[in-house]
Amino acid sequence: MSIVLVSISLTALLMVAIPAMQELARAARSAEKLFDTLSRDLPPTLNAIRNTSLEITDLTDDVSEGVRSAGQVVKQVDQSLDTAKRQAQNVQIGTRSLFVGVKAAWKTFTRQKPSKRKVDRLSPFYQDTLTLREREAQRQDNRRLTAEDHRLDESYNNRPEWESNFEDEDWSEQ
Repeated sequence: MSIVLVSISLTALLMVAIPAMQELARAARSAEKLFDTLSRDLPPTLNAIRNTSLEITDLTDDVSEGVRSAGQVVKQVDQSLDTAKRQAQNVQIGTRSLFVGVKAAWKTFTRQKPSKRKVDRLSPFYQDTLTLREREAQRQDNRRLTAEDHRLDESYNNRPEWESNFEDEDWSEQ
């Protein structure tokens, strides 16, 4: 009886084990197909991922260089604007100086000559005949006359009316 029981148990075990073994064989074939597919498709995919990462690195470097060169262009434009501003200020100063010079020249040209007696200057030939006292008197007269000339020219120190009007105008809008 024990042999019968052992044989029934083994038969039941074989009946259950055969379908399980068939399923394991099918699973092994599926795994083999999966590994074949992976071994075929994975290396090109990994190469594509590697190439993509290298291209992204190159693009990042290009963008960085572009940003740097754009920064340099901005600096150059800023320097050009500063230079243009300085040149405009120099032109404005030059224009003002020109107008002041023309005004001073016009006043000098149109002013009336002072009507005072000028000391006649003698030629070197006649100076030898003057005495020492006469020469000293002539020098003092010349000094006094030049000091009076400077006092008469004090009106040039005043600021001309057109110059104050010129500076009051707002030239930045023009």
